[in-house]
Amino acid sequence: MKVLVTGARGKVGRAAVAALQAAGHEVTATDLGAPVYEAGAPGAARYVRADLTDSGSVYALVRGHDAVVHAAAIPEPSQDVAHVVFANNLLATFHVVEACVRWEIDRLVNISSETVPGFIFAERPFTPAYCPVDEEHPLTPQDPYALAKHFGEQLCDAAVRRSQLRVLTLRPSWVSWEGNYERNLGPMVADPSIDSVTFWAYTDLYDLAEAIVAATESDLAGHEVVYIAAADNIGGRDLAAAVRARHGDAVALRELDRRDAGGIAISKARRLIGYAPKRSWRDYLDENGRLREWARTRLAEDPTVGAVPPSPGQANGSSTP
Repeated sequence: MKVLVTGARGKVGRAAVAALQAAGHEVTATDLGAPVYEAGAPGAARYVRADLTDSGSVYALVRGHDAVVHAAAIPEPSQDVAHVVFANNLLATFHVVEACVRWEIDRLVNISSETVPGFIFAERPFTPAYCPVDEEHPLTPQDPYALAKHFGEQLCDAAVRRSQLRVLTLRPSWVSWEGNYERNLGPMVADPSIDSVTFWAYTDLYDLAEAIVAATESDLAGHEVVYIAAADNIGGRDLAAAVRARHGDAVALRELDRRDAGGIAISKARRLIGYAPKRSWRDYLDENGRLREWARTRLAEDPTVGAVPPSPGQANGSSTP
């Protein structure tokens, strides 16, 4: 298929472009960064600079594609003022959805967020009603990022009611790769006492990229929302025991598919798109939360998101899918 990927120079977008190309699709990449006005590297996706808050640019971009992967967004609310986060993220999604409807695009893969239920960036903190959190959990967002993502999902609901568009919304948990595993997850691996608002859930970037390919190729009708996360949790905790120790009976515990499961349920993604996470923090980090040698070497050679994902179980087969 001809696939447009927005936010293609970001962490998720870059990995999605590589995975879609590896799957044989013809990819157009778009972002706000300046193009390189010379011949591209062999095999590189076509790149077009565009501001997605401009409707004309989005209509010009989307035309002629079979599918769109919408990964562009300000990725969290703490480093931009609130109205900029909200306006940028929601308007960009509105224009992408509208263009997909008007150009009769077949498939939209909308990258939403685990933050939509509201508890992650809440100004008035609260705990989830139950764990693992799934797609049926109540949505009560407070912050501009989660609100924009929530409204974006509603735009997708409206689009499928009035058009032929089919949408799969993915809500990834904390997206991690060799460039941030040690900084973000390392302290939780080294110190089991560190709490996590998402019950130690995370997502390996390359597993997410494979989920994006599966969603792009899916023939599911309507609009479905699925969480994407790793099969295990950060540090390999006994999840039930850790939740009880920190929250007592305030958080209801639901059935786990494994003792060290993450706090985000992925059964719906497994069922609908065949999502099968293969990678673990164990592939990247040792028991002290330090980056393994293969990952350090790779980052030294190329500090950007790797075009070729690491093999599952790269650390001597340590993954436990």
